[in-house]
Amino acid sequence: MSHLKLFAATLKWHGIKFLEKQDIARRVFLHGQRYVSSGISEPFLSGSNSNYVEEMYYAWLENPGSVHKSWDLFFRNANASQAYDPHLPDQLERKASFLQSHGLAQTPGKAEKLVEDHLAVQSLIRAYQIRGHHVAQLDPLGILDADLDSFVPSDLITTIDKLGFYGLHESDLDKVFQLPTTTFIGGNENSLSLREIIKRLENTYCQHIGLEFMFINDVEQCQWIRQKFETPGVMKFTNEEKRTLLARLVRSMRFEDFLARKWSSEKRFGLEGCEVMIPALKTIIDKSSEMGIEYVIMGMPHRGRLNVLANVIRKELEQIFCQFDPKLEAADEVMSILLHGDAAFAGQGVVYETFHLSDLPSYTTNGTIHVVVNNQIGFTTDPRMARSSPYPTDVARVVNAPIFHVNADDPEAVMYVCNVAAEWRNTFNKDVVVDLVCYRRRGHNEMDEPMFTQPLMYKQIHKQVPVLKKYADKLIADGTVTLQEFEEEIAKYDRICEEAYTRSKDNKILHIKHWLDSPWPGFFNVDGEPKSMSCPPTGISEDLLTHIGNVASSVPVKDFKIHAGLSRILRARLEMTKNRVVDWALAEYMAFGSFLKEGIHVRLSGQDVERGTFSHRHHVLHDQEVDKRTCVPMNHLWEQQAPYTVCNSSLSEYGVLGFELGFAMASPNALVCWEAQFGDFHNTAQCIIDQFISSGQAKWVRHNGIVLLLPHGMEGMGPEHSSARPERFLQMSNDDSDAYPEFSEQFEVSQLYECNWIVVNCSTPANYFHVLRRQILLPFRKPLIILTPKSLLRHPEAKSSFDEMVSGTTFQRVIPENGLAAHAPHDVKRVIFCTGKVYYDLVKERKNQDLEKQVAITRLEQISPFPFDLLKEELEKYPGADLVWCQEEHKNSGYYDYVKPRFRTIVNHTRPIWYVGREPAAAAATGNKNTHLVSLRRFLDTAFNLEAFEGKTF
Repeated sequence: MSHLKLFAATLKWHGIKFLEKQDIARRVFLHGQRYVSSGISEPFLSGSNSNYVEEMYYAWLENPGSVHKSWDLFFRNANASQAYDPHLPDQLERKASFLQSHGLAQTPGKAEKLVEDHLAVQSLIRAYQIRGHHVAQLDPLGILDADLDSFVPSDLITTIDKLGFYGLHESDLDKVFQLPTTTFIGGNENSLSLREIIKRLENTYCQHIGLEFMFINDVEQCQWIRQKFETPGVMKFTNEEKRTLLARLVRSMRFEDFLARKWSSEKRFGLEGCEVMIPALKTIIDKSSEMGIEYVIMGMPHRGRLNVLANVIRKELEQIFCQFDPKLEAADEVMSILLHGDAAFAGQGVVYETFHLSDLPSYTTNGTIHVVVNNQIGFTTDPRMARSSPYPTDVARVVNAPIFHVNADDPEAVMYVCNVAAEWRNTFNKDVVVDLVCYRRRGHNEMDEPMFTQPLMYKQIHKQVPVLKKYADKLIADGTVTLQEFEEEIAKYDRICEEAYTRSKDNKILHIKHWLDSPWPGFFNVDGEPKSMSCPPTGISEDLLTHIGNVASSVPVKDFKIHAGLSRILRARLEMTKNRVVDWALAEYMAFGSFLKEGIHVRLSGQDVERGTFSHRHHVLHDQEVDKRTCVPMNHLWEQQAPYTVCNSSLSEYGVLGFELGFAMASPNALVCWEAQFGDFHNTAQCIIDQFISSGQAKWVRHNGIVLLLPHGMEGMGPEHSSARPERFLQMSNDDSDAYPEFSEQFEVSQLYECNWIVVNCSTPANYFHVLRRQILLPFRKPLIILTPKSLLRHPEAKSSFDEMVSGTTFQRVIPENGLAAHAPHDVKRVIFCTGKVYYDLVKERKNQDLEKQVAITRLEQISPFPFDLLKEELEKYPGADLVWCQEEHKNSGYYDYVKPRFRTIVNHTRPIWYVGREPAAAAATGNKNTHLVSLRRFLDTAFNLEAFEGKTF
C-alpha cells in the first residue's frame, strides 16, 4: 500500500481520479490484496513491481514514445494538473478510440486485464533478470545448485502452475505482449507471445551462464549488460573461432597430460578440471587488445600457473621443463587480470580491501578483470563450511561489479562471457568478475587423495568426460572439424612439448632473466647486474635546500585561505629555512622535493599521510572557505618537475601495501613510500611483508625499492601505538651474524646489494633526508624499512643544520660519539650503543650525572645490514670500556637479539656486550604513563651505573 501511495503522490491526485473513473485503480488494489491474502511474499504492486511502474514513469518522462500507447495515455492523464483540464474530454475520447481499435471498447474488463497482464509480464521479465542465476545450470558435475541456498525463486516460471503467481494462466501462453524498454529479448520485435518470452528468458538467464548485475545502480550499465546477453543470437561463433577455441583447449589439456606423464610424482597444481581457463584468458587478452590495451599485468595463485606461463604468456617450454630437474636452482595502456580460487576469494579479507580501492582516485587500476577458478571446494573444505554467502563472488557486489557465473564445461559460453567482461572493463573502466564454475580432477595437488573427504564429488569427477573430448565431439558432429584434423592438432602440440623437453635436457642453465616480467630496461647491464657498485653523495646544494624550504613555507595559490594554526606552522618553517635548520618534516619535504626536480616521481600513501598522523606534515593544504579546494605546494616547486602524489588511503594495510608494492615494482625511477598510521599497524599487512617484500628478490627474482615508514617509540601510549616490532624485520634480514666480512672500498654498497632489505632508525632529520635520497641514488633497489619517530618530530634537540645536508654529505650508518669522551677515548669507562629516540634520553641523563668524559654514546643508524666496518672502528677506539647495548624496547623485542651476536663477532667473542633496557614482556609497551616513566628511570640508572656489571658473567 505504501508503494501505491507513493506512486499516487508522484503522479498526482488527478491521475488517480482518472484511474478510478476507469475502474482500473480498484482492480489494481484488489489484485495486490488478493496476493497478499494468499500468503505470497511479494505483493503484486509492491517491491519490484512498483519499482517497475516507477521505471516506466521515468522512461515516459524522458521519451513518451518509449512506452506502450496505453502507458503513454495513462501517464499523460495522471500527470495532469489538479486544476480542471479542458482537454480531458479529448483525452478520454482518445483513450476510448485506443480501446476501440483493440476491440476492447465494448468490454472494459478486457482492457483492465490487458493492463494487469502487461504489468505481470514486465514483472516476470524483471524477476528473471534479478534471480534467474539461482536456477542456472552452472555445475559441470551436476551435483550442486547455482548457490549454497539451493534457492528456487517463487517468481520464476519453473512449472506451468507458477503462472498463477502473476495472475496468468496457461491459456495466456500464446497471447502477445508488448515488451518494455528494459529488455532486449525481442531483438527487432517489440512484442512476443508469453510462451516465447519465457523461453527466451530461460535461455538467457537459466542455462550455462548465471548473471548478477541488477544490483548495479546505473541504468546505462544495466542496459548494456542486458543487451549483451538478451539479444537473440548474440552467442554465435564462426567456424574459425570454434576451431581456434578447440586448438587452445588442446594446448591446455595436452600440456597438463604431458607434465603428468613426465613428472608423475611431482606436485604441479595442474589445471585439470578447468582447462577452459587458458582459452578464457586468451579471449580476454585478445578482446582487450582490440580495444587498445597494450600491456596486461596478471596475478594468480598456484593452480594452473605453469599452464598459463606456457600457453598464455608463451614462455619457452624448455625453461619451464628444466624447473623440474632437481639439480637446478631455481605510459601505456595497461590492464590487470587477477585470478583467484573460490575459497580464497570468499575467505581472504584482502579481496574486500582491494575491491574498495578499485575506484579511489589514487589507487584505481581503471578496472580489473577478476577470474575465479571455482573448484567448488577449498583444499578439503566444503563450501558450506567455508563461507556464509551463496556465492564465493558475493564480495564483488559491494562495488557494483557485475558477476558472470559460467559453467566451465561449456567453452563457448565461457568465451562469450570473457568477451563481454573484457568489453565491460574497457568500456566502463570498472571491475568485473568471471566465475568459472569447474572442478579439480586430481585434488588439491597431484599427490593428494580427495576421496578421503569428498567421496561423492570425486566419484562423479572420475566419471566426468573431459571438456576437450566433449567439445571436440560436438565440433566433429556438426562438421566444423574432422576427426583427423583434431588428432593432428593433438599430435602437433605433443611434438612441440617433446622437442622442448629434449632441449631442456641439453640446456642446464636456468636463465633467471627469462622469468623477469619487467626487467627495468636500461637499469641493469645485459647480465642483469647493477651497472656500478658505488653511490654518489646524497647531499644537495644550499640554494636547492633554501628554495624547497621557501615553497614548503608558502601557499603558492592565490586567494587561498588556510587555517590559522597552519599559518603558524608555515611561519616556523620559513624561520627554520632562514636559520639553515630543518626538523623532521622539513627534512622529508626537502628529500621529496629534490627528487621532483630530477624527474623522479614521488608517491606517499597511507592512512592520514596528507596531514600526517601527528599533524606534522601538511603536504595538502585545505581552503577554509571553499569546500574540497586543496593545494599541494610540492607540485609548485618548478615549472618542469615530476609529479608528487600524496594520498590518504582507505583504512587498509594489507591491500594498500600490496598496491604500493606493485607500484614500486613497475619502475625503479620512482620513490614509493607507504606510511603506517602507527608502526604496529603493519601487523595487518604482515602477509605482504613476509611473502613479497622480505623475500622479493630471492623468491620472485624482483628488485623493489619500496619504503615503509613505521612510527615507533616508547612514550607510554600503550602496546597498540608504540612498537613497529623492529625485531621482526631484523629476524628476517639475511646477513650472517657469525661471518666476519672482508672490508673494501665498496663494502657499504656491496653489503646493501647482498641484503634482502635495509632497516634503519634515524636519530636526526638530516640522516632521514640522506637515507631517502640514497634509496634512489643506489645503482639497484632494495626495500627500505624506516622506524620513524613520534616525539622526535617536535623535540627541540632533534634538528639538523643545512651543513649536514649540503652537497658532498652522505647518510651516516653510524654516528659516533663526538663530545668530550671522544677526545680522550682511553679514559672512557663505558660505550653505550643505541638507536633512535632513546639517544636523547641517554644524552640528557649523562649530562645530569656529569659523565660526559667517562661515557661515550654511539648511535647505530643503519641496523641491517649491520655496519661491521664502522662499529669495528668504534670498538677499537675504546679498548678499556664496557660495551653496552641500550634500548627502550623490552629485551625480547627491539634490537638486542640481532646486534649482540654481531658485536661478539667483531670482537671475536673476547668482550661482552651488556644489555640495558626494559625486562622481557608479552606486550610491546605499557599503557600506564607512570609505569612507563618508572621503567625508563630504572634502565637509565643502570646505563650510567659504571659498576652495574662488575662481578657478573656474560
